[in-house]
Amino acid sequence: MNPFAYRTTSLAIKAIAGLSRARLNLHGAEQIPEGPTIFVVNHFTRIETFLLPYHFHRLTGRPVWALAAAELFVGRFGRYIEQLGAVSTRSPDRDRLMVKTLLAAEANWLIFPEGRMVKNKKIMEKGRFMISYAGGKHPPHTGAATLALRTEFYRQRLLGLMANNPEETQRLVDLFQLESTEAICRQATCIVPVNLTYYPLRARENALNRLTELLVKGLPQRVTEEIITEGDMLLSGVDIDIRFGRPIEISDYLDCKRIQKDIRNPGRIGFDDAISSKKRMRRAALKIMQRYMADIYRMTTVNHDHLLASCLKKLPVRQIDTDNLKRRVFLASQSDKATSGYFFHNNFEKDQVHLLTDDRYRHFSEFMDFAIEKGVVKTSKSGLEKDPARLAAMFDFHRFRIDNPIAVIANEVEPLTRLQQKISRLSWMPEFWLKRKVARLLLRRSLDEFNRDYDAWAEPTVSKPPGVARPVLIRGDRRRIGVVLAHGYMAAPAEVMGLARFLGKRGYWVYTPRLKGHGTAPEDLANCRFSDWIDSMDAGYAVISNLCRRVIAGGFSTGAGLALDLAQRVPEVAGVFAVSAPLRLQDVSARFVPAVDVWNRVMGRFHMEDAKKTFVDNQPENPHINYLKNPISGVRELERLMTALEPRLPLITQPALLIQSREDPVVNPKGTEKIFKLLGSEDKQMVMFNFQRHGILLGEGSERVYRTIGNFIDQVGK
Repeated sequence: MNPFAYRTTSLAIKAIAGLSRARLNLHGAEQIPEGPTIFVVNHFTRIETFLLPYHFHRLTGRPVWALAAAELFVGRFGRYIEQLGAVSTRSPDRDRLMVKTLLAAEANWLIFPEGRMVKNKKIMEKGRFMISYAGGKHPPHTGAATLALRTEFYRQRLLGLMANNPEETQRLVDLFQLESTEAICRQATCIVPVNLTYYPLRARENALNRLTELLVKGLPQRVTEEIITEGDMLLSGVDIDIRFGRPIEISDYLDCKRIQKDIRNPGRIGFDDAISSKKRMRRAALKIMQRYMADIYRMTTVNHDHLLASCLKKLPVRQIDTDNLKRRVFLASQSDKATSGYFFHNNFEKDQVHLLTDDRYRHFSEFMDFAIEKGVVKTSKSGLEKDPARLAAMFDFHRFRIDNPIAVIANEVEPLTRLQQKISRLSWMPEFWLKRKVARLLLRRSLDEFNRDYDAWAEPTVSKPPGVARPVLIRGDRRRIGVVLAHGYMAAPAEVMGLARFLGKRGYWVYTPRLKGHGTAPEDLANCRFSDWIDSMDAGYAVISNLCRRVIAGGFSTGAGLALDLAQRVPEVAGVFAVSAPLRLQDVSARFVPAVDVWNRVMGRFHMEDAKKTFVDNQPENPHINYLKNPISGVRELERLMTALEPRLPLITQPALLIQSREDPVVNPKGTEKIFKLLGSEDKQMVMFNFQRHGILLGEGSERVYRTIGNFIDQVGK
């Protein structure tokens, strides 16, 4: 290897990384052994041959040489990559060089066991690994396993012969051009399976391929396809998840009598001589290959595209119900990350309820737009239809990534058999059962989350009984209309239970979610953001929308703000009512909350915890429900929620009801009046009551408020 060329390439790759918007995510790098290592990696793009050795070198501190396609070793470029340590797959000295560098731990190696780029990612056939390429099919190569076995064979042989057969030892030292027996690394060779997953995979015309076409005329179709695909990945921004598996210790596969007999044979054994244990070595190589292939593809980083493409492919009908497709993908994403054995993209660290509500991260809509662009999904008068032929048809191998990317994405997770079985079951599941399954899962999850939070935060002498805070579902006698009803700040579902029971008696289904951080302890609330409350509200909407045909969102105080927020994000909400929405607060001290919040952050940076003002005392109207301490950060999050909501109020077009007390000591009625003016709804009404309290859903006169809300729901439900 030419050290200067290697350093030059490092600088070039750094420059490329600076221009690229690709994001590299490394997982399991701590599993890389210290000894000589062969990395076996799935092969999808040309850039892997150049980028991976650089990154693996940074991780191991040892040069990483790669086997590269013979067609690359042409002209100046071929001489350049030779200087970098790349070796042609057709080099006659390839195997001996690899064994030598591994024996002396001079370099690690990078090998692609598929033998070539698998552009269609089709590597399974009838439950077995089978690589598809332009010329046909072939099983994965055992080359990496064979070379690792040969290296360990000679390592053990050299170390064993050193004391008793110096002549044969010296012959082998000369054969492998080792400086001496001291140059032999005592650490055993390992094979480390590595998986690369790209997300999102979008092959479109880009600036790089347009520039190439201007500068170089008559490019082969194959090269054009690679520039389009890989250029788009680098320029548009793609996540590259590199996942390292557990090392495979090769010495374990040499532990049999016949192989050990050959290792200890005092006679001369040439590098290419047949040995008595040759068949055993071949069998061992095959076992190792099957193991590392299974490990490589088991580590595929599952993303939203995988779930969507697989569901789309397995749907038994052409007509696509988008809501049901979202339900299937949501359920497929709910695998227990600790026990499923899958590795999920970091997008799944967030709650996936957004798939059932507003698709705020556009995982669903962006994929469907791409599927429509590629002709896999078509728009029709009745909605969306999939074209099964586009998913099943074979295209030109070198254009597969451009012409049929949805099939490529689905192929990538084909080896994950348990995931495939789950998606198959979900794809055949009828709508009524999908809805029931989603609702049950979310109800169970909300109770589990409450129990965990209560156990973690609640104090027996201070906290409220769990019945105050537990989310409640009231079953109505008809599924035409359901209500998701949210409580207020520092409160719990018990705050709105009177209204919930009233509506239940009118026949409506009602679900009262617990907002994150509530019903446990003020310290729990202090750790929450308003986005956590939005997630709680969304989960509540998802429960009711899977139990009833239409959903009305409502809430009290902060819950009212969350109901309005839900209505502007989710057009399917049939109507919204907001009781005492906190657009403006009466408490003068609330004006100082931003300054106190900044002060607390500054003190936190200087580790002056005692100087923080984290809580203020609270004297609630309903002490059996509300916290007695108010976290400063919580008030700040409430203000952020309403500040973010205010400019989006004109987007609310559903029937709306606003209710406010004129003498509310907490919420300024002028805020409700402003909300009313800003609402985009044509059918809207504002009702003012003359109560001298904030909590108008509890206590004397609350039945009047209930009836007003009940009448509104009756009208919306007609």
